[in-house]
Amino acid sequence: MRILLVNPNTNAAMTGAMAASARAVASPGTEIVPLTPRFGADAIDCNFESYLSAVAVMDAVSTVDTGFDAVVMAGFGEHGREGMQELVDVPVLDIAECAAHVAQLLGRTYSVVTTLRRSVGAIEDRLLLAGQRARCASVRATGLGTAELDADPDAAVAAVVEQARLAVEVDGAEVICLGCGGLAGLDEAIGARLGVPVVDGVTAAVRLAEAVVGLGLRTSKVCSYAPPPGNALTGWPLSHLGGAR
Repeated sequence: MRILLVNPNTNAAMTGAMAASARAVASPGTEIVPLTPRFGADAIDCNFESYLSAVAVMDAVSTVDTGFDAVVMAGFGEHGREGMQELVDVPVLDIAECAAHVAQLLGRTYSVVTTLRRSVGAIEDRLLLAGQRARCASVRATGLGTAELDADPDAAVAAVVEQARLAVEVDGAEVICLGCGGLAGLDEAIGARLGVPVVDGVTAAVRLAEAVVGLGLRTSKVCSYAPPPGNALTGWPLSHLGGAR
């Protein structure tokens, strides 16, 4: 089985860190194929960067030459999953939705701890669209941008633990979801300090992808996620243009 793991930002080091976390939980025989977009932002902390990343990720996947059995989109609450489901025939999993699914198997309520305050609304909207908002006790922000979390893992752990503790003690959360792909691999360290389950969306998505593929299931193409209707596209894929690096 080959799983395409797509980082929505252009930070290759972050792509590598997420791939390492994915490989740590992947089953024997599962190959994790990391992919970094050719254009976009090196960290995603606002709507503009998120929408840009949606185009960049769809562009990157559409230019992959080798076959794969599933796509894991490793942005927490980023746009583009529905478009990706139209472009490919294999299952497409989003780490925000996967983290929430797993969290709800482990406790009655869950909270998400993410980056900046301005990211809270986008995550709440994503969970609402996915039908997973009802059991979300809160979405809390550390105040650290994506790049800051990636640059200093110790500071990231401390900031997440502080907000996660409030989520448990004040908001009533029973499970914590790490609300940024850049936090991949820190779930055990954070969980050890809190005493509650902590879900890393990257690893959750990889294992769920294996389950869906193993069941022989694919995305329904009967209506919502049918292939694009074939309208004329100008300059697509964008990576074929001279401006893409």
